[in-house]
Amino acid sequence: MELLFSNKHLILNILRQIKDALRQIDVWNKDIADADDYAISPDGMKTLAATSMLLEAIGEGVKKIDKKTGGVFLILRPEIPWNDVKGIRDHIAHGYFDIDSDTIFDVVKNDLEPLDNAVGYLIEQLKREIDKDGLK
Repeated sequence: MELLFSNKHLILNILRQIKDALRQIDVWNKDIADADDYAISPDGMKTLAATSMLLEAIGEGVKKIDKKTGGVFLILRPEIPWNDVKGIRDHIAHGYFDIDSDTIFDVVKNDLEPLDNAVGYLIEQLKREIDKDGLK
């Protein structure tokens, strides 16, 4: 498979940042067992806010990747609802005081692992392409 878009190194960098953000969210939320855990302490509220900000950054990164690749790269992993990843970014960015801890908790507990796997796959595909481009 040949990926026909430029800026492969930039896309790879964004994917690596997303991967790092996913790891950080996982670490921050390891002790969160329920959405209510965010509200029971100042540290829980900080975790909710920090998690929300990284989810926003992930969504922004996905938007950039989709735009810079003309929509042909993310579809390599169709099991990920990429529009939802971008949509949660918009929700957080434009309605911060309306953040629903249940939604954030659900995303953290159910959606991050598949997203992490997909991002890992995309990183590997892109690294192969970059290596191949270097041999041309």
